[in-house]
Amino acid sequence: MALAIRNSSATAVFLAVLLSPLQPLRGQEKPAAKWPDERRIGPFICHADFNLNTCAGPLNELVELQRDVAQALELPHNVEPVHLFLFGTEQTYRDYIHEFFPNVPYRRALFIKERGPGMVFAYASKELDVDLRHESTHAILHAALPMVPLWLDEGLAEYFEVPAADRVYGNPHLPKLKWGMLLHNTVPLKRLESTGRIEDMGISQYRSSWAWVHFMLHGPPEAREELAHYLGDTANRTPPGLLSDRLAQRIPDLETKFSAHFSQWNR
Repeated sequence: MALAIRNSSATAVFLAVLLSPLQPLRGQEKPAAKWPDERRIGPFICHADFNLNTCAGPLNELVELQRDVAQALELPHNVEPVHLFLFGTEQTYRDYIHEFFPNVPYRRALFIKERGPGMVFAYASKELDVDLRHESTHAILHAALPMVPLWLDEGLAEYFEVPAADRVYGNPHLPKLKWGMLLHNTVPLKRLESTGRIEDMGISQYRSSWAWVHFMLHGPPEAREELAHYLGDTANRTPPGLLSDRLAQRIPDLETKFSAHFSQWNR
């Protein structure tokens, strides 16, 4: 889940988060202690209240994730850091988010960015590897681009949240999407583009957003080219228009080819 914090105190909150691992700075006379474990992995500056060696595998994946996202989308390899905050228990994570971001709706993991570097928050759940890939995808995108439409932001995060070996054929969305297409139960791209609030993103919206990303990355070459051009315009701050319109101009019978892509897609 990606969120943008838009208030005048966001910078102060960001500094407080960096300096204080377990409590706010208000009223403190002594400097706050450092996080129990801190290290840098590629562009990710990791802060944790437990020993990060216990999740070395998922953390080391993040460097490959950044490379894969940049290559797949033809994005520049940005150098903007991303701060990753990890908690050993859900309750500590809940308390921390409530303290520093009381207006943010609770999620198992979060990506938050205002004007400075992006921040990813998560705790050591059984789904930590998925959460890190998903939220870090948001962070990589927003470090390279000034904006990303909500549906595309979430569709890309859904695509990259699975292990690299499962992205093409093994995403859990795939069999459910095929069944939904038989029942004509998918969300049209135009409707996805009109979705502006994370609260309006249900499972159908997430699955359909993932499906359009999969189509653009593994369907007709024109679709992948247009996605890269769209993101290139966005990176250059050239108004990109609607991706649905751009795809329709490049690919006649777009919806038909979208459906055919998945009806014929087998390992």
